[in-house]
Amino acid sequence: MADRVTVIGWDGSPLTAAARSALSAATLVAGAAHHLALPEVPAGAERIRLGSVGLAARRIAGHRGSAVVLADGDPGFFGVVRTLRAPEHGLEVEVVPAVSSVATAFARAGMPWDDAQIVVAHRRTLRRAVNVCRAHPKVAVLTSPGAGPAELALLLEGVHRTFVICEELGTDREQVTVLTSDKAADHAWRDPNVVIVIGGAGTAAVQGGGWIAGHEPGYPSAVRGWALPSQAYGHAYGEGPGEGESVQLRAAQLARLGPRIGDLVWDIGSGSGALAAEAARFGAAVIAVDVDADACARTDATARHAGAQLQVVQGRAPHVLERLPEPDVVRIGGGGVPVVTACADRRPQRIVTHASTRDEAEAIGAALAAGGYEVECALLQCVDMDTTAWAERERSVVFLVSGRRVESAP
Repeated sequence: MADRVTVIGWDGSPLTAAARSALSAATLVAGAAHHLALPEVPAGAERIRLGSVGLAARRIAGHRGSAVVLADGDPGFFGVVRTLRAPEHGLEVEVVPAVSSVATAFARAGMPWDDAQIVVAHRRTLRRAVNVCRAHPKVAVLTSPGAGPAELALLLEGVHRTFVICEELGTDREQVTVLTSDKAADHAWRDPNVVIVIGGAGTAAVQGGGWIAGHEPGYPSAVRGWALPSQAYGHAYGEGPGEGESVQLRAAQLARLGPRIGDLVWDIGSGSGALAAEAARFGAAVIAVDVDADACARTDATARHAGAQLQVVQGRAPHVLERLPEPDVVRIGGGGVPVVTACADRRPQRIVTHASTRDEAEAIGAALAAGGYEVECALLQCVDMDTTAWAERERSVVFLVSGRRVESAP
């Protein structure tokens, strides 16, 4: 029984001496069709067309002889090594790496990539990959059939990005194409390909770079904390927040929403844009909606001041919501039961809003419960103190109403 497997990465360049040595001694070779066609694969070796890596690992574990797995790029980077090392297979894995397709793609583009987000897109994760492209200025997408450049472009409708599409890297058919995202859906693209998605805030060159991979230089914001006062976002001192926009309420709403990378947040009735900007600072994609043109302009200015990427849509809820992509979490700043009901129909994981009276809170809670949500309500009382005189400056009382989707709900 095999207890050891050699995994060889291939990037289109000639195999190293170590890779050729392992391959020449192999009695079983697993890989894609183009790997199995390599002249270095021994003629007498058993060949396995690699589909399910788990199934191949079981075949390898039961094989008597020397096993080799061939994979594109660096097999330890979103590759087969993780599955082969699973304890149930009992395999000791030796890796002969090659240059990853992501590194090659950025090399072809002549760009640094330590500040890039890197995501894998297939049918199940495509929407979350798109949300990362919405939220971050530089993203490399490892695509798959049915979740390629055209599908990315269609789901990014309304968000301008530049695509660098690298097809069949390391082969004679390699091609690199640069175009805007609105044009990508008009083409047929060859697999495999890597898409570099660029655009939005934070794309300007920064001297010195960052210190941690996966974050653009300067991210997170130099301002520490969240639920910050309005002055932190460039608002004039004394420019009070709108109704339901107190710092304390915003903190509680953000805590219940839990925005994270890969999510899409709807902020309906964005007002000053402070909550939308802070949700974006957590790495989530954000669509801020407001009927008022001035509020939309304030939200856009707040996001720019915070160094956050978000999309601002002017329109009246609930009607404007029909054309928006599916949300993961929703904050409702106004609109009452009709907006709550419309949002519940889209089945986000969390919905958070507020109410000024108990009757209003009860009606919102009933709408959430009818939509299949577990309802929580708390009465928040906040007193803003003037610390120069230790006197009360302002008092606010509001009901915080939130709903968590019950998975078994229809």
